[in-house]
Amino acid sequence: MNDWPRLLADLPLATGLIKQDYEDFTVEEIPLYPFTGEGDHTYFLVEKRGLSTLQAISDLAARLGVRRMDIGYAGLKDAKAVTRQWMSVEHTEPERVAALEIPRLRILETTRHGNKLRLGHLRANRFEIRVRQTQTERLPELHAGLERLVALGVPNYFGAQRFGSRGDGWVVGKAIVRGDLGGALDQMLGRPASGDPQPTGRARELYEAGEFEKAADLWPRLYREERRALRALAKGVRKKRVLLGVDRQVRDLLISAYQSHLFNRMLASRLPAGLHRLTLGDLAWVHRNGAVFRVEDVAVEQPRADVLEISPSGPLFGYRMTQPEAAPGEAEAALLAEEQLSPEAFRGERLRIKGGRRPYRFPVSDASIRLEEDARGPYLGLSFTLPRGCYATSLLRELFAAPVDGEEGESSGDVD
Repeated sequence: MNDWPRLLADLPLATGLIKQDYEDFTVEEIPLYPFTGEGDHTYFLVEKRGLSTLQAISDLAARLGVRRMDIGYAGLKDAKAVTRQWMSVEHTEPERVAALEIPRLRILETTRHGNKLRLGHLRANRFEIRVRQTQTERLPELHAGLERLVALGVPNYFGAQRFGSRGDGWVVGKAIVRGDLGGALDQMLGRPASGDPQPTGRARELYEAGEFEKAADLWPRLYREERRALRALAKGVRKKRVLLGVDRQVRDLLISAYQSHLFNRMLASRLPAGLHRLTLGDLAWVHRNGAVFRVEDVAVEQPRADVLEISPSGPLFGYRMTQPEAAPGEAEAALLAEEQLSPEAFRGERLRIKGGRRPYRFPVSDASIRLEEDARGPYLGLSFTLPRGCYATSLLRELFAAPVDGEEGESSGDVD
């Protein structure tokens, strides 16, 4: 992600370290709607430390005796953080959920509601972040940079977490969309690289050597889909069938990573002209409600963009995605042509990716940066609220040359 151009290119990046402790990165969901306190679905607020959302769901489902798909959630949250997010389960008493005892996870609150919590049922995320070993003397510069981001909006890049620990999730997704299911499986389980952590690096080497059972034994238990796929290969199941047998949620995330990669490319190409500048034919995003409309008179609509009421939007390619016209439409069509794809490529065997639009920038609210100190020494504390689907790392990379690691995006409820 560090290769994408920055909006604040004239501001030298400050040094610093993030996520030295789980508490250094705290995220709390702001629900999309109030819960009624009545209904068949138990809603519960989960606080997790050092645990991915999908692993938390797996642990909860096992303790409650339900399927993982029966646990509803609004968005993915970082593993290397303290996060608080709402989840739901049907036909399970709140008291039973409240009594659960699971390592690295606490149930803070329970209530009821009439429907399952689904991806995207989320208004915003509130972040509290500590940047350590940083240049505290640059606080005035960084404060001014943060104010510029509040005024102009933040480039809405998908963060590195979107693409997996190796950053190649989009490569797997691209192969799936192109119908190269064997190649997708090869990328997912093999193709070792020098930077691969052990023991998964060795497992990838064994895959390349056809030692599928041995490779399965080396993958950590957390990677259940990889282990299951390898054991199927060891039994002689064909690669295409194995890939199609991978959990649909996992496959969708990989395809989403490819959509995200293409969106980032379009955003980067648009940034030099200004993400606040509308172009004839644009599909403008209304930040208040997520509506989209076609820009037919730039002079009329530009004042709304100047105050961050609306923004130009980019593609999450799919077979039902609304396409812009004129120059923006030509640019998006050129990117798909370069990828040797058409919108129909996102609809095929067990593939139904509708697509959608995503704003090229996002607003920041309730933002502040200040000098603070704890037992570990002085640090810069940042607080801000972002709309759902927007990455804190996209804001941080405008100010800090700080490594931010994690396996999930802060929120991913805006894919469809």
